[in-house]
Amino acid sequence: MFGLLGKKSSSVLGVDISSSSVKLLELSKQGDRYKVESYAVEPLPANAVVEKNITDVEAVGEVLKRVASKSRTSVKQVAVAVSGSAVITKLIQMDSGLNEFEMEDQITLEADQYIPYPLDEVAIDFEVQGPSETNPDQVDVLLAACRKENVDIREDALEIGSLTTKIVDVEAYALERAYALIESQLDSQGEELVVAIVDIGATMTTLSVLAEGKTVYTREQIFGGKQLTEEIQRRYGLSLEEAGLAKKQGGLPDDYDSEVLTPFRELVVQQVARALQFFFGASQYNAVDYVVLAGGTASIQGLTEMVEEKTGTPTLVANPFADMAGGARVNASSLSNDAPSLMIACGLAMRSFD
Repeated sequence: MFGLLGKKSSSVLGVDISSSSVKLLELSKQGDRYKVESYAVEPLPANAVVEKNITDVEAVGEVLKRVASKSRTSVKQVAVAVSGSAVITKLIQMDSGLNEFEMEDQITLEADQYIPYPLDEVAIDFEVQGPSETNPDQVDVLLAACRKENVDIREDALEIGSLTTKIVDVEAYALERAYALIESQLDSQGEELVVAIVDIGATMTTLSVLAEGKTVYTREQIFGGKQLTEEIQRRYGLSLEEAGLAKKQGGLPDDYDSEVLTPFRELVVQQVARALQFFFGASQYNAVDYVVLAGGTASIQGLTEMVEEKTGTPTLVANPFADMAGGARVNASSLSNDAPSLMIACGLAMRSFD
């Protein structure tokens, strides 16, 4: 309608623009099996994206150009996402006899009831969810609205990167799609699961709780892997870039594990436990069946066990590619290392097969 959620047809690249890097992923599908055709991750300059808002569109555009060329993909159409905090979603009921155009007209007329911004500043989209449980003559319609500037700036950055925006999605929905690939790795014994996905990015940690595969709760907090990078930088007198490399590749002094990494791990565990407590306090739930760790920080050695011990909940690291083959352009070991931080890119790339 106004370019949120988006309609799709052919293949799209999933592109996730986070605060520290740009991640690009291309999938193909045969039958019900996915295959990773190409992927790449490229770091962003400091402060080009702050708390998921693009502040330097030129710099982001240049990185998009690099990440596309590094991945060697020939696809130019992109699915990109806006973050949860930038999006207002509302479930409304509408007459089931309306066609799409009539719904669009009615939503445009009534949108100011649901959206606290002037309508000319907002991108709106909607998706029919199915029959309403309360009234058989109505359907549930999911309304998503976001400030136009959030959509426009992503489109501008992609254009600078010689890419075309095909779909603007919402991060939470991209995560739901990727979660469907992980669900098969969980032992549900036929029960409907309640799963907490904790995405620990560079500066932002997002807790998303999914019940029966649908998001029932999301909360973002300022905390992330950059704190570990900064501590390495401070303690060992390195530049931010050197510290980031050392964190990934090793080669730090012997006291790194006990003096830097262990306290950081403890901090992550505290953040996860606290985020879950917030959720339990704000909802009718008092437990989750699984904790899934995502984001660049998820792979820190020993973290899964510590979270599991602290929360008393089975914990695993997200890998949406566990059952996928890799194409000739894909380095399997680096894909496996990057997998936990590719959940959103993966959910976006899956839009190729709507």
